[in-house]
Amino acid sequence: MGELSGKVALVTGAGQGVGQGIAFALAGAGAAVAVTGRTLSKCEATVAEIESRGGRALALACDVKSAEDLGRIVEATVGTFGGLQILVNNAQEVPLGPLNGVTDEAFTAGFESGPLATMRLMKLAYPHLVGDGVIINLASTAGMRWDMANFGAYAAVKEAIRSLTRAAACEWGADGIRANVILPHAKSPGLVWWMENNPEEAEAFQQSIPMRRVGECEEDIGAFVVQLCSDGARYVSGQSIAVDGGQARLG
Repeated sequence: MGELSGKVALVTGAGQGVGQGIAFALAGAGAAVAVTGRTLSKCEATVAEIESRGGRALALACDVKSAEDLGRIVEATVGTFGGLQILVNNAQEVPLGPLNGVTDEAFTAGFESGPLATMRLMKLAYPHLVGDGVIINLASTAGMRWDMANFGAYAAVKEAIRSLTRAAACEWGADGIRANVILPHAKSPGLVWWMENNPEEAEAFQQSIPMRRVGECEEDIGAFVVQLCSDGARYVSGQSIAVDGGQARLG
């Protein structure tokens, strides 16, 4: 029996990358997992892998910018698995570039898919999380960069997620709900592409990480999420934790 046996988790953006790694790890620890994302076929592939390992999972198409879609995936998760104890807000459209280059549309999409979707989904999940629920939201160490050039819009939406998470921890702690943020470095498809196409910059980036490597989506990031969702972390809430090999200093 896994440490999360009997738990039900919902993970957004779980068709690939970090979200997929988190879904794999949660399922490996015994949780039933609702795998959601914009592309259903990717979610179905994640579910097929989970099932091949002996786990239980459900694939659900979802655009996190749609309030209707968010309500539907919560209902489907609870209807299929009978409850919801773990919510992971991972999906995010990324508004990168200089301030003069980021369009209103790109920034709005970043806001709608990030902090707005996070708040909406936390509120939708709240009634089901009461008693023993865990929320894990994803932010970024981009907000801690000494040079914010080209990262301002992205950092802004991610920092908003940190504030919402802290509020949830404070407001809902008495209801038995814990809420934390992780700020990961991981081999997402986007980062892998960037590293392959910018080898010199990528090498310098890895050298700036004390552990000299980027994290694995399942073995590093997913495994840590499992720990945060377990009873061993039952007194941890309202925290922002960098899962980045020691690169960022939070404080």
